[in-house]
Amino acid sequence: MSRQDPDFIDSVDKALQVMLVFSAENPELSVSRVAELTGQTRATVRRVLLTFARLGFAEVRDRRFRLTSKVLRLGYGYLSSAPWWEAAEPHMRSLSGELQESSSLATLDGAEIVYLARVPSPRSVAITLNIGSRLPAYPTSLGRALLAALPEDELDAYLESVDLRPLTPHTITDPARLREVLHDVRRDGYALIDGEREVGVRSVAAPIRDRDGVIAALNISVNAARLSVDELRERCAPMVIEHAEAISAEIATR
Repeated sequence: MSRQDPDFIDSVDKALQVMLVFSAENPELSVSRVAELTGQTRATVRRVLLTFARLGFAEVRDRRFRLTSKVLRLGYGYLSSAPWWEAAEPHMRSLSGELQESSSLATLDGAEIVYLARVPSPRSVAITLNIGSRLPAYPTSLGRALLAALPEDELDAYLESVDLRPLTPHTITDPARLREVLHDVRRDGYALIDGEREVGVRSVAAPIRDRDGVIAALNISVNAARLSVDELRERCAPMVIEHAEAISAEIATR
């Protein structure tokens, strides 16, 4: 964002940058470390963090800062203003129960997907994710179901800027090939991943729509030792599509 934009508040941008560097990998950070991660001055970071602390959004111990549960109020504002996701939960539980596999709901945020809801499998899967977890979009079924719905100009911008790192030997890292795959997803109505983000994990996802277009995606994740790609495609994909369409239909009536 340009500072010449009269509607852009630079101090808000800096404060949000500071808040976003805290994560599961960085639950506690010093002023110096936050300054390093954000590229801001130590003086600016210190003022932001002390402001967070006085407002109850952070606490400090031994000169290290940690966010408090009050931060959840910011995320709850999104969830409460978009209650459509609640319509998905019964369908996710039904899908997970029928297939005995985990089911997830996510939306697209830039180059990442953000998990909004998750129903775990009674059987373990290699990855553990929670609400609010983020993953790169390109090697995930949820991400590809969402990316496939982007207008061509937005997809072009994404493919030009994204860093397609090889997370496993199976990860697609060629932008042209990824574009082809996303066009197939758009045509078929679902995305299928086989070990591209994590070896041994397969998943299939379908888009969820409201009146304006795709707003989220629904998937199931399975252990590759339990289900083959053919089984995932022939048995599971139609069920995921069916439940995604049922959620979309409920959203349309709200």
